[in-house]
Formats: sequence, C-alpha cells, structure tokens
Amino acid sequence: MTVQPVSIRPPYLLFLGAAETNLGAKTATGVAAWRPEICAGQYRLPGCGADLGLPDLTFEEAAAQGVGSLVIGTASVGGGLPDDWVATFVAALEAGLDIASGLHARLAAVPAIAEAAARNGRALHDVRVPPAGLPCGTGAPRSGHRLLTVGTDCAVGKMFTALALGRDMAARGVAADFRATGQTGIFIAGSGMPVDAVVSDFLSGSVEVLCPAADPDHWDLIEGQGSLFHPAYAAVSLGLLHGAQAEALVLCHEAGRTLIDDGGYDGYALPSLTEAIAANEAAARITCPAARVVGIALNTRALGEAEARAALEAASAETGLPAIDPVRTGTAPILDALLGPVPAGVSA
Repeated sequence: MTVQPVSIRPPYLLFLGAAETNLGAKTATGVAAWRPEICAGQYRLPGCGADLGLPDLTFEEAAAQGVGSLVIGTASVGGGLPDDWVATFVAALEAGLDIASGLHARLAAVPAIAEAAARNGRALHDVRVPPAGLPCGTGAPRSGHRLLTVGTDCAVGKMFTALALGRDMAARGVAADFRATGQTGIFIAGSGMPVDAVVSDFLSGSVEVLCPAADPDHWDLIEGQGSLFHPAYAAVSLGLLHGAQAEALVLCHEAGRTLIDDGGYDGYALPSLTEAIAANEAAARITCPAARVVGIALNTRALGEAEARAALEAASAETGLPAIDPVRTGTAPILDALLGPVPAGVSA
C-alpha cells in the first residue's frame, strides 16, 4: 500500500474566512509561505483580520484569472464546517472553482455543496480523509533514516521545522522527503496521511505506510502533530512516535509559552524541555530503541532579536543540544550534529 497524491487544480485562492489573525488561518499561511508560486489570491469574509499580502479576489475575478481551486485555509474548533460558510462555497462552485478542504467535516456530505459541485461539473477535495484498508502497525524494523518533529504543545512549529530540515538536507545533496501528516502539509506536499482522522488502531500503521522502507542513505522528515502533554491530542502524537520509528527527534517549542495555548485547556502547564525530551524518547524507543532528540527548534516569533538569541542559548544550555529557530537561524546546527559539517563546495 502506498500514499497516493492529491490532484488539486492550481493556482489557488486561499479562503481565510473571518480569522482574526494569520495564526487563525494557519493552513492558508503555511501554503502561502511554502508554495507561493501557486497562490493567486485570498478571499476574506467581513471582519477578517488575517492578511497574507495576496490580492483580495472575488470568485468571479479569480476564475477570470485562471484560478483552479478555492482552498479552505482556516478551520473552526473541531474541524467542523460552519453553516454560514455553505452559501459562500456554493458561490465559489457556481463561479467555476473547485474546492479543497482540510476540515474533518466533508464537503460532499453537505447537500447544497455536493449539488452545486455536480451541477457545475466542479471537483470537491477532502484531504483529511484517510485511505481505506490501512493496516495495524507492526513495529518491524525498516531501512532508511527517519526524523520526526515533536512538540511541547500544538502550533509551535513542527511542520515548518520538518519542511525546513528537508529543504536544507536536499541543499546538502542528501536524499530527503518531507512527509505530511496534517492538512496544511498535504496541501504543500501534494500527498500525505491525515493522521488525526485515522482510527486509532491503525494510526501507527498509517505512519508506516506513509514512511516505508527506503534506501539506506535516504531521510524522511516527518511532520509531527500535537504533543504527548496535550489532554486532547496526545494519542495522535504517540501513534506518530510508534509508527515513525524515527531514530532522530527534534523537539519544537514556542519561547515563553508556559501553558497549553488552546481554548478550553486552562491550567495545563507545559513541561520543561528536559521533561519533554525524556517523555518523547521513552515513547519512541518502544519501536526504535536508538531514538534520541537531536536538537531543539524554538519558535521565537514573539521576541526581538536579542531576546531570541538569549532564548536559544538558554535552551541549548538546558538540554545540551543545538537550538535553532528555523526562521531566524536556519537548521544548520542540527544538521551539522546529525550529518556532519557541510562538505566542501556545497552551499547550504
């Protein structure tokens, strides 16, 4: 069994809904950052405070410019499809656009949307639907190298870090592939496994399918999800650790965050970096006895330059590991520790 690519018609019009900030439209933000060449514009509902710096287009303007698909770039809590979005999506279909969604709710399950798509000959893509027939995990050793990003919390930079590591490995001439496990990553990579929609018995097996045996010198950079310390999403994080069998883990954290930053979970304190390292290594070693955390990826977006440097130095001092911010510093310190210094004549 192999993961099949998704065929979403480019270029994209990114739907930001009424998100208050870019973080609230993190799927659109991620796609725009990593696939700017296929992002033609943005569509915002009244009151939207998010802005990706793309042209604001109506559906008719987008279709006239050759846009192929409206990509839903934001989500409600729990991945549902709000009732007040339905008429908007019907209008997009009527204008000639396909629609791609990473919501848990399926577009085709909404009668008005399904009927509009059929009437106008348009496609609906639900990328958060796992394939049928997934196996249970086996834990059997397999060839190739794998690195999994793990986190102290949700939305701390696990996807961005995995993408950056994969990009920088490839620049060094290392055979490397980014393996998406969430809707944003799937939109970016064009394929992947929506692990938070997989029935739990098959979760680790789905990751084994996503990252099969590979050449001995090949690396899979696997996008992490959630956190072992999150009261709602820890199960997904654990299944990823067991199915990935990653020898290398990179721990992601947002500098200054001390509590779970997600509505409804007040009072849940985040672990220290050393506590998070110990827990993730213990869980990972169930299926990969050699697993170890090889570096810290710190999200310092809320800090000034001097504060960010100090936070990175503190994280490295606490853990004894290289600490990076993939946006500010790049990934070289972690890759140097993992792979060795950049060979002479290679620019990375």
